[in-house]
Amino acid sequence: MVEIADLGPYQTTTGYTIPDVKLSYKTHGTLNAAKDNAILFPHFLGGAPEYVEQWIGEGRPIDTNKYFILCPGQLGNGSSTSPSNTPSPLNAGSFPPVKFADDVILQQKLAKDLFGIDEFQLLLGWSTGGLQIYEYAVRFPSAVKRLAAIACAPKPSPWTRLWLRTILAEPLTEHPAFNNGFYRDAQELQSGQRRMGRGAAVTLPPPGFYREGHETWKGLGLASAEDYVGMVWEQYWLPQDPNDLLVQIRKALTADPSNGGDIDEALRKITATTAVIAFTGDPMFPPADGKHDAERIKGATFQEIPTAFGHLATFALSEDDRKAVDAALADLLAR
Repeated sequence: MVEIADLGPYQTTTGYTIPDVKLSYKTHGTLNAAKDNAILFPHFLGGAPEYVEQWIGEGRPIDTNKYFILCPGQLGNGSSTSPSNTPSPLNAGSFPPVKFADDVILQQKLAKDLFGIDEFQLLLGWSTGGLQIYEYAVRFPSAVKRLAAIACAPKPSPWTRLWLRTILAEPLTEHPAFNNGFYRDAQELQSGQRRMGRGAAVTLPPPGFYREGHETWKGLGLASAEDYVGMVWEQYWLPQDPNDLLVQIRKALTADPSNGGDIDEALRKITATTAVIAFTGDPMFPPADGKHDAERIKGATFQEIPTAFGHLATFALSEDDRKAVDAALADLLAR
C-alpha cells in the first residue's frame, strides 16, 4: 500500500516555500534492528512507487527476505505534493518550480526521520529515477554504499532535453485548453496526452522494433502496432494530470548534480561502488554515453545489455532482460 509522509514546511532549492509538503512512498521487506539492510528505489517519469515492483521479490537480487526496500514518490507524481492536490495559491499553474534536488532532500529526510536510516546498501534507478540517484550520491555520498545507474545519466543529454521538450512538454503547453496551467478540466487536454504517447512510440523504441516480419511488439500479446501505441503509450499518459506531468518533465530537463558547475568534479564526489548499465538501442541514454559516465566515476564498472526493447527494457518486457538486469544487480550487491 502506498503511504503518505507529511514532512512539514519545506523551502525548495529554487527559493519557494511549500507550507506542508507530502511525499508518497511504499516499502517492501523488513528493516532490521541495525538499519543496515535498506535499499532506495525511486521511480521514473510518469510513474509511482508501485511502478518498480517488477524488480523486487523473494529470491531476486532485490530480495524482500533480505532487504528493506524504500520506494519513494516524487513531487508532481499526483500522490506526493503536486499541482493537482496542492491548495491555492500554489495549485495548478502556480505550483513552484522544483528540481530533483528537492526530491532527493525530501527522500533523505523521509529515510532519516521516519525510519532512522543513515546509509543505503544500494540506490538504483531507471531513466529519470536514475537522474535522482546520481543527485543523491553526489549530495549525500556517505549515505550510499552502492549505486546501480540503469538506462540513465547524471544529467540529460541535448537529445534527451529536446525529446522532453518536443515529445512530452509541448503537446501539453501548446494545447488550446492549457491556459498557462489553469485549464478547466484535465480531460480537455487528452488529445495532447495522446500526442505524447504517439510521439514516444515513434522515438523511444530501438530501430527495427516495428520491422515487418520481426515486430517486437508482438511478444507483448498485442494484435497490431496501433494496439501497441494506444494501449501502451497513450494509456500510460492519459490518466495523469497534465500539470503534474509538467512538473516531472521540467525536473528532468534541469537535472544536474553539479548545479550548473563542473559535472566531472561533481561525479568525483561519488564514493559508492557504482555499476552503470545501459541498453542496446536506447536513444534516451545511449550505451556510449553510459560508458563515458562510468569512466568519470572512481572504480565504476560499465555494462551494455543487448535487448530488442532499448529504453523500454525498464519495464522487464522480456525474460532475457529481466535475467540480465538481475544478474548485474546480484553482482553489484556481492561487491
